[in-house]
Amino acid sequence: MDFKYDVIVVGAGHAGCEAAHAAAKLGSKTCLITMDMNKIGQMSCNPAVGGIAKGQIVREIDALGGMMGIVSDKTAIQFRLLNRSKGPAMWSPRSQADRQKFIDTWRSILENTDNLELWQDTVKKLIIEEGKVKGLITDMGVEFRADAVVITSGTFMNGLMHFGKTQIPGGRVAEPASYGLSDQLKDAGIKVERMKTGTPVRIDGRSIDFSLCEKHEGDNDFHKFSYLDYKTPMLEQRPCWMTYTNEECHEVLRGGLPASPLYNGQIQSIGPRYCPSIETKIVTFPDKIRHQLFLEPEGETTQEYYLNGFSSSLPIEVQIEALKKIPALRDVKIYRPGYAIEYDFFDPTQLKHSLETKAIEGLFFAGQINGTTGYEEAGGQGLMAGINAHQKTKGKEPFVLGRDEAYIGVLIDDLVTKGVDEPYRMFTSRAEYRILLRQDDADMRLTPKGFALGLADKERLDLLEEKRVHRDRIVEFCKNYSVKPVKVNEELEALGTTPLKEGCKLYSLVVRPQLSLEKIATFIPALKEQLDLTPNRKEEITEAAEIMMKYEGYIEREKEIAEKITRLENIKIKGKFDYSKINSLSTEAKQKLTKIDPETIGQASRIPGISPSDINILLVLLGR
Repeated sequence: MDFKYDVIVVGAGHAGCEAAHAAAKLGSKTCLITMDMNKIGQMSCNPAVGGIAKGQIVREIDALGGMMGIVSDKTAIQFRLLNRSKGPAMWSPRSQADRQKFIDTWRSILENTDNLELWQDTVKKLIIEEGKVKGLITDMGVEFRADAVVITSGTFMNGLMHFGKTQIPGGRVAEPASYGLSDQLKDAGIKVERMKTGTPVRIDGRSIDFSLCEKHEGDNDFHKFSYLDYKTPMLEQRPCWMTYTNEECHEVLRGGLPASPLYNGQIQSIGPRYCPSIETKIVTFPDKIRHQLFLEPEGETTQEYYLNGFSSSLPIEVQIEALKKIPALRDVKIYRPGYAIEYDFFDPTQLKHSLETKAIEGLFFAGQINGTTGYEEAGGQGLMAGINAHQKTKGKEPFVLGRDEAYIGVLIDDLVTKGVDEPYRMFTSRAEYRILLRQDDADMRLTPKGFALGLADKERLDLLEEKRVHRDRIVEFCKNYSVKPVKVNEELEALGTTPLKEGCKLYSLVVRPQLSLEKIATFIPALKEQLDLTPNRKEEITEAAEIMMKYEGYIEREKEIAEKITRLENIKIKGKFDYSKINSLSTEAKQKLTKIDPETIGQASRIPGISPSDINILLVLLGR
């Protein structure tokens, strides 16, 4: 066996799978090294993909030619489009997945990807020569050579799990931790820190009284993650269930706090603010008498349920006693308790926007080791790291997405510019151009870029162009078709919207919040004919046309703002200043600019602690 590759990816979680697939698909001879080939794409925490802002990332991965959306669609046991009561900038897809089928589907994809080989082993050390990565050595003593290495080791580097006062080394329950790489990278000048996350108890569904829970069914419409036009054989669709904690439950949890690693000093590392443990919730919100809990099925046929909202590192007996105070769980039986895990991560300000490390050429980081949390954030980083590892070995320019182009661009820019002081989770509020970054148009934004790279194939591009043609045809029809009051007023009043006093273009009706193209088509036959001209994906294209019309003013205004800000992104400053010698800059600005060494004025303006006056000084020095 030849152990010489273009790209090596370490770790087969969500980041590693995307990285390996992308690099190989682009033409690099790639090897994916994983500790356990039966855990490829493992969902370490909840059995779901997407959610608020995260769903947008999955659609972007798919639009570029990545695989997370396809795998999620093929293994979905429930799909929902969240936030539908709000504007389309906030709509976020989410699916429950069959955990085991998710793994099997990813493995099948990777094993059948050209240019990609898999190797089951643990990486012991990197081979670094003259500041460049040249390969790695495994625990088996096998030496792999490559000019680009992508590390996506998740929570495995020096991983330590906490079950109350019991500590067990490991990267995930029943899986060993990885040792050696952190120390080597620290010696090479890379800053290593510790982070903490947690996961809830897993429950035997036969012990749940579902009659005391609120049932949550999925959607039953055309929405899915992938933009590809395919019919996936549906797995059996399963509901989720909601219940609540109560004061009796809280009392038990409070009594267990002295044994909680989070409160007895056992855990010192940074934990997640936006997905807190149940013990953190009762301490932070002492007046709240109950907290929502969601029972999520782990698969199509299994009895295993994930208890979303009950992450905990309390002793096992405390977790069980507290659960039994909840009526629906009074007879609860568990498969395993919740636990916390501490692991090493690397300060992401040590990365370039390509996710290549500044300290070691050819070495890329992606996923939780960059201080993020979430499968989707990991997948987006992995895709970009895999693309850029390929670009690096082929002598091509890095592929970087702007903040106005993708949530993935926002994610990476936030990491490398601002760093993290807690596990980074994507929210729509982090994106200043979220009207431009909607889930419905990720294909419009990114598929041409994916095709130009060679990652998205001709089928994707053709589907995009078909969608664009039919969307624009519907919009043009609505802008030109005249409507007379006598023909529509009765229907308008029945739909609770103001009747017309004079004739207008159909477009004027579409933009009304009470109306939709589908509703209007019921009483304007000419519109129905136009919608029916769409050969495939009629609902998707109709929705895209409607969003474009209803939000045209907002979209255009945000585009103008983005274009103005983009001018700062085009002013390159990397290597042009010795910030320590610019006396007119504040001390903090000198320190921050020296540490981050921003590529552009735009990036410099987003560094915490850099003021508008600091930016003006740099512009003056540039002669602007």
